[in-house]
Amino acid sequence: MFPDEVLAPPRTTPQFIDLLAAMVDPRVELAEALLEPHASIPPKYFYDAVGSRLFEAICELPEYSLTRTERAIVDAHVHEIAARIGPGGVLIDLGAGNCEKAERLFGWLAPTQYVAIDIAADFLRDRLHVLAARNPQHSILGIAQDFTQTIELPPEVGPGARVLFYPGSSIGNFAPDAAFAFLQRTREACGDDGHLLLGVDLVKDKRLLDLAYDDPLGVTAAFNLNVLRNVNALLGSDFDVTDWRHVAFFNPERSRVEMHVEACREVTVSWSGFHRTFASGERIHTENSYKYTPESLRRVLVQAGFTRVGIYTDDARGFAVALAAA
Repeated sequence: MFPDEVLAPPRTTPQFIDLLAAMVDPRVELAEALLEPHASIPPKYFYDAVGSRLFEAICELPEYSLTRTERAIVDAHVHEIAARIGPGGVLIDLGAGNCEKAERLFGWLAPTQYVAIDIAADFLRDRLHVLAARNPQHSILGIAQDFTQTIELPPEVGPGARVLFYPGSSIGNFAPDAAFAFLQRTREACGDDGHLLLGVDLVKDKRLLDLAYDDPLGVTAAFNLNVLRNVNALLGSDFDVTDWRHVAFFNPERSRVEMHVEACREVTVSWSGFHRTFASGERIHTENSYKYTPESLRRVLVQAGFTRVGIYTDDARGFAVALAAA
């Protein structure tokens, strides 16, 4: 990590387009999800400014090896990946976060343009200024967008073969049918000569998965509980974080890690003329993280319309990086 304060200002200001106004009204979406018989909160609402920084901290935890393993796989195969993709394309980073994963590819892929897409608009805007200061030679475009619903690429996205980059196994947040639909939209966004570079967590020992999502330091718990603060800001609700606790576990029958917040006592939450009482022990489902096998990953990519699917794994076969041609 480079300290922001020592960076020279960028020679050009990154372009930034905010498309969040076109998304489903979060107040409507959240109210409907909370009033369902089994309440939930869509995981995209984890990523306010605080949630985004907490996720950065999660990626440094020894129990959460996913990010380090993905980086090692890419580093080990980057020559082959770059040769297959070729230089001079448009690198489109879905769920860009702090943009550091994509930045590691700049030297190998030599993109003509970097397009960062994320729902956390303020956090992304700040990170792009830091990125531009480090990489003044690159054209940088930020798009605030809920890409889980639609991948809208405005005219500011330049010409050239598109490389859609979706690291971190965020594809696991989608249920199987939704993941397939998302990959179909991704295939369409690639055009006829693009690629998808995708990171996917694989099925492994339940003990390892449980620890990865319920670490002893409680960083993941803070990340999970922070979603209630973000819901308060978006919905005008009155969740008290101290009334809730973090619950996470691997569900082998569904091949997914589940995260919930669980009421420590009976509690009533109110917002905009609505309220709901949660019994002690009642849960709000905040995230699923589906785990794949190399075979199931290849199968869904081919079914979604991709070809020449290459899958790279670590020696323990705990994580996979897939490169698929459109």
